[in-house]
Amino acid sequence: MTTEEYNKCVDEHSDNVYRFILKNIRDEEKARDIVQDTYEKLWVKAEGVSYNKARSYLFSAAYHTMIDVIRKEKKMKPLDEMDYDQHSYHHAYRGLNEVLEKALSRLPEKQRTVLLLRDYEGYPYDEIGEITGLNESQVKVYIYRARLAMKKFIGSLETIL
Repeated sequence: MTTEEYNKCVDEHSDNVYRFILKNIRDEEKARDIVQDTYEKLWVKAEGVSYNKARSYLFSAAYHTMIDVIRKEKKMKPLDEMDYDQHSYHHAYRGLNEVLEKALSRLPEKQRTVLLLRDYEGYPYDEIGEITGLNESQVKVYIYRARLAMKKFIGSLETIL
């Protein structure tokens, strides 16, 4: 990959990668850091990654970087930095988007990831498998289960509206 192709990848894919990571971790600063780390990894491996495969490489690297960050945080969260707002109740209905976000947050990590890649980013099953390290059958099962859980949580659209 040339420098020009790398810059083109940044222009074309950075917003999508950022949005994908942000939907998963819901922290803008961490999402920016993960995207930055992902592009750094692409820069280091630029000679070995063709321009045609850069999009898949970026999403795969971003996903794995996100997993590393999540695992690291689980080990390091001190008690004095606990989010006390999380344990209090503040609810003001802000629309369907809020319901969808809450339903997404309740999904297990792998289900949420494959669902976002398929329904939000439009990836085919085989590319989702490459990004997440799952085979195509597993991807389909996780997507089916995620959609089922979303449907169960949301229920009927008429009850929400």
